Amino acid sequence: MRLLNLFKIATKAIILNKTRTLLTMLGIIIGVASVIAMLAIGEGSKESIRTTISSMGSNMITIKAGADTRGGVRQEASVMESLTLSDYKAIKAQSTLLSYSTPVVEGKGQVINGSSNWPSSIYGVNPEYLNIKVVDLQSGSMFTDAEVQTASKVAVIGQTVVDNIFPDGQEPVGQMIRFNNIPFKVIGVLEKKGENTFGQDQDDVVIAPYTTVQKRILAIDHLNQIMSSAISEEEAPNAVLEVSKILREQHKLTDSDTDDFTVRSMEELISTFSSTSEMLTILLVAVASISLLIGGIGIMNIMYVSVKERTKEIGLRMAVGGKGSDILMQFLIEAILISITGGVLGVLLGLGATVFIEKFLNWPTSVAMYSIVISFAVCAVTGIFFGWYPARKASALDPITALRYE
Repeated sequence: MRLLNLFKIATKAIILNKTRTLLTMLGIIIGVASVIAMLAIGEGSKESIRTTISSMGSNMITIKAGADTRGGVRQEASVMESLTLSDYKAIKAQSTLLSYSTPVVEGKGQVINGSSNWPSSIYGVNPEYLNIKVVDLQSGSMFTDAEVQTASKVAVIGQTVVDNIFPDGQEPVGQMIRFNNIPFKVIGVLEKKGENTFGQDQDDVVIAPYTTVQKRILAIDHLNQIMSSAISEEEAPNAVLEVSKILREQHKLTDSDTDDFTVRSMEELISTFSSTSEMLTILLVAVASISLLIGGIGIMNIMYVSVKERTKEIGLRMAVGGKGSDILMQFLIEAILISITGGVLGVLLGLGATVFIEKFLNWPTSVAMYSIVISFAVCAVTGIFFGWYPARKASALDPITALRYE
């Protein structure tokens, strides 16, 4: 019996039992749709994380005082003051893999304009800060190196600060504001950036020369951190190693001494968040795959029923010369058709669900072609795996016994 005839017989058997076949497909349909939707959410979240972190400066490298505290060890205050202006100057002079660098000192306080005030953060930096953070000015200008050297009381503010201390829509550039009672002249407004990956408002900030913040706001001579930008994203890991080497020499640390500073790149942060997202995606896909298993069991069950119902037909075919291999192939094709058809419907449902999730739930999604290919492959394997045993049982029936079956 030729393969085409077997295909026609299997298709006819499926059409004759449309409702039963559709109910059998449901497990496959739901399973495939769930897998595609979960993978789309996982891929979308990874892309969203990478895009969001990259918007903060994909080449950015942060150097903080104190050793890596991810182990939860509390450090002495002197260790947390280990970064100095000399360290910044050494990095600036010796590094070959950094394009921009700035000292950073930071504090919190009240921004005041007349009767309006707003709790915010102030960052003391140099003019290269904007290049490192990949942010532009909406209006006005950035302070200059000369203003840094003279500790001028000038500031650039974010849009959130503007909205809260200039509620009447007054032009902020040129106005005088106070931060913890220290007067500053607003010379620029930052372009709006919104929240970052951690939910922090990137527009709720006041930027001023680091010398001004050190002397007039914080009264310190050390740095909280040094912010730099690698010459390229690919060179960021090498830049981290280079900076670490420079600082170890600066701090006169021996081979047995641990670092009293921490150097991290944004690539490390992206990798950490992507790994977490990937683990959650795998978990969700594993849960969704249970539906595929249930669908496979449903196919096996319906094929068993089909074999029982058509025992006499099987006996008749074998009695007139049908081979066991033909019977095996007929039922196997039937199982694979059910599985593949369910897979096609599942892919369509999964793509529809992905569109719904993105448009109505506003979750980032990204459908990867491999998820569709894997879904079809799994459907074919499911059809063969769960359809083979019932088909094998049908092909092994004794023709005489099958003809006498009631």
